Amino acid sequence: MNILLIGSGGREHALAWAIAKSKHTDTLFIAPGNAGMEECGKIVDLDVDDHAAVAEFCADENVQFVVIGPEQPLVDGMADVLRECGLKVFGPSQVAAQLEGSKHFTHQLCDEMNVPAAKYKQFDALEPALAYLADQGAPIVIKADGLAAGKGVTVAETLEQAEAALRDCFDGSFGDAGASVVIEECMVGEEASLFALSDGKDIVLLPSAQDHKRAFDGDKGPNTGGMGAYSPAPVMTAEMLERARKEIIEPSIKGMAARGTPFTGVLFIGLMITAKGPKLIEYNVRFGDPECQVLMMRLKSDIVELLTACADGTLGEETPEFDDAVALTVVMAANGYPGSYKKGTQIKGLDAIDGDNVKIFHAGTKRDGDKLLSNGGRVLNVTAKGRTVQEARDRAYAAIDQIDWPEGFCRTDIAWRAIERG
Repeated sequence: MNILLIGSGGREHALAWAIAKSKHTDTLFIAPGNAGMEECGKIVDLDVDDHAAVAEFCADENVQFVVIGPEQPLVDGMADVLRECGLKVFGPSQVAAQLEGSKHFTHQLCDEMNVPAAKYKQFDALEPALAYLADQGAPIVIKADGLAAGKGVTVAETLEQAEAALRDCFDGSFGDAGASVVIEECMVGEEASLFALSDGKDIVLLPSAQDHKRAFDGDKGPNTGGMGAYSPAPVMTAEMLERARKEIIEPSIKGMAARGTPFTGVLFIGLMITAKGPKLIEYNVRFGDPECQVLMMRLKSDIVELLTACADGTLGEETPEFDDAVALTVVMAANGYPGSYKKGTQIKGLDAIDGDNVKIFHAGTKRDGDKLLSNGGRVLNVTAKGRTVQEARDRAYAAIDQIDWPEGFCRTDIAWRAIERG
């Protein structure tokens, strides 16, 4: 079949790489894509914000299936528009996408379905939020209610930090996303990521992963979209996986269906493993980035069969297979990220790196003739497999040593928790 993939980041490069290998893929179109995705399919000049134009392109090119990678088009309702045109789509409806589009929406569902999550309160104005903050004290978590590209969350160690984060939100630092704010208790434990495919009724758990949100070694610095990840996450034992399924994922999927807004697609479950067990940090309605990269490195099954089963309502017939190997990815970002950074710097040395156990997924790149240039904050995902976490990490950092990009940086301690566990 002809497939259209929407997106341009490292997550979408990993999905494109997997989709291109499928026996069901005839032509893979990618919009807007990046320099690395050229190897996987046809990059098309398409305004993905214009949903009608996307539908028209699908009709003109006989596209039968659309995979929507990023959260923004899902929250904006692209899946609804395309389904109304008779297309098969991987991704939730606009209403269901509010699981990521609104922190308050998710908390309301958790309250309704008794899903364990942080104690919280939602505010639409600064003064009552400041009063609540003064009453609660620190540490505490401040979240812009809407989409903020992974940067709208502040884990405040002091009241001063929390007050500054609130003012940033209400002063417009995150645009409309910060017009409403959720203040949450600061949960104590270890974070992990879990992913579940759903067709609205059945769910299939994918392997766990653990990412690194902070910009610098030792989990220091500001939150980012993610500086690295690995899979599986040792903290997600068989018991924790089962508890997360029973206590968090299943009631959430049932709750969405009972509301008449079934969730179809991939549910990204951000978890805090506390002394009392798993608690929900947040839901996302798409694959994680960079977690998707490590999942695709381990996936043995045909990705198109899994994604279409979500769209067709036949997920109960699928049992995906994954490699027993560990996969690990290190994000190379432009100097200055997640603050201001320069685009258009040249990257050299990638040509001889890719192999059976190492793959470089592009995120923010573009071509200028024969030159590969940076075109974003997170630019490359150097991804490797190994029999152990240490072997995968050694392979990833050995590949990074071959990359000539003085204007980029990366963390040097990805998977430190797993390494410490031995």
